[in-house]
Amino acid sequence: MISIPTNSLSDGARSVVRRLTEAGFTALWAGGCVRDIIMGREPKDFDVATSAVPDQVEKLFPGAMTVGKSFGVVRVRVQAHEYEVATFRKDQAYRDGRHPEGVVFTDEQTDALRRDFTVNALFLDPLTGAVRDYAGGQADLAARLIRAVGHPDDRFAEDHLRMLRAVRFAATLDFMLDPATADAIRRHAPQIAIVSAERIQQELTRILLEASQPGTAIELLQAVGLLPVILPEISALRGQEQPPQFHPEGDVWTHTIMMLNAMHQPARNATHSVAGGPDELGQAVQPDLRLAYAVLLHDVGKPGTAKFVENRIRFDCHAGVGAALAEGILKRLRLPNDDIKAIAFCIGNHMRFMDVQRMRKATLCRLVGAPTFATELELHRLDCAASHGDMTNHAFLVAFQAARRAEPVLPKPWVTGHDILPLGVTAGREIGRWKQMVYDAQLEGLVENREAALAWLRRELAAAGR
Repeated sequence: MISIPTNSLSDGARSVVRRLTEAGFTALWAGGCVRDIIMGREPKDFDVATSAVPDQVEKLFPGAMTVGKSFGVVRVRVQAHEYEVATFRKDQAYRDGRHPEGVVFTDEQTDALRRDFTVNALFLDPLTGAVRDYAGGQADLAARLIRAVGHPDDRFAEDHLRMLRAVRFAATLDFMLDPATADAIRRHAPQIAIVSAERIQQELTRILLEASQPGTAIELLQAVGLLPVILPEISALRGQEQPPQFHPEGDVWTHTIMMLNAMHQPARNATHSVAGGPDELGQAVQPDLRLAYAVLLHDVGKPGTAKFVENRIRFDCHAGVGAALAEGILKRLRLPNDDIKAIAFCIGNHMRFMDVQRMRKATLCRLVGAPTFATELELHRLDCAASHGDMTNHAFLVAFQAARRAEPVLPKPWVTGHDILPLGVTAGREIGRWKQMVYDAQLEGLVENREAALAWLRRELAAAGR
């Protein structure tokens, strides 16, 4: 018997079970919500498993929407919440490594034994608080183990995506992989290539964003043979040496793993707030997708640009090469185009931060005013923290940003192309060049207002023979 949470989401799920039970059917909460309740975590959703077939569920819940009638799945709405109600089932043969050809409706024990992992094969009667465990899930929860139900080779042969899900559950729950389950993943790892890129990306993204130690999760993907298949470019970081004076932590792989693991950790003495970074109290903030992939891929260009020059390893142009590689990787993973563009920009730009204290004010304003700056700044902080530890440039940028907080970092230009064209400048690139020059003068503080900016422009044009 366990304590049942009480809130609008759980109350609605309980009412679904009650109505089915009162109609003479078996109905239980199933899967992840049961696992979370036993662990003392608040479930984000509730699934119901029942002996009622879809037609019977639909009669009990007018307005219910069938989303997979042949698979026994009906979506039921209770006030503001929706719940999936699925008939106890046994899967038929899997032909494509992802989906069964059909299902046979059955009893609760058979349903439990066709599920992926023991900790997800638990049922809970929310009306009594009784747990029904047919696969040893409670023992594995206590042991903090992710173990396949039954023979792991069978489970992974049925659905190859389960291999990635095993790593995700281990990473997000802070569990270990059962050794037999891990060995089965190693045997079946090449088959992950059959799974659609979208589903691989969804699991990988959840690992990066939800695991408390996403770097350790990437190491686990490598250890079970999945990473070389889905991200061979990241596997290639292993053993790539770096100059110890800048990277005392070790090779590019170690550096990247350290950065990933630090994403959820608060910055020491944090006094700023950036998207995906620490808040003003220095508490850890959930990283967003763009930061996570920028960290993962920021040095992906190093193996291909490494060379030994003047007694040390150099990676000339690795940021630009890495940006191009990252764009290809992210397209392969089917990320949204806007995210791909932003992540590739952050990677291609990340080495500029070493020069910020020598930048012209106009250049610095453009850097800080970029829509990606919050992500870039946090990427830089993590990069430094996981290597030489010198935060001078980071502190400089935070101070510069704070000093300009009362005004836009990139204010509206006082002079536009419409102002420049009547002054005899040829339309096209020349207009753009002079527009940037006068805007730079504005950002540098060389002119005080629009009139002064126009006067400055006329003088410069005259000096250029215009």
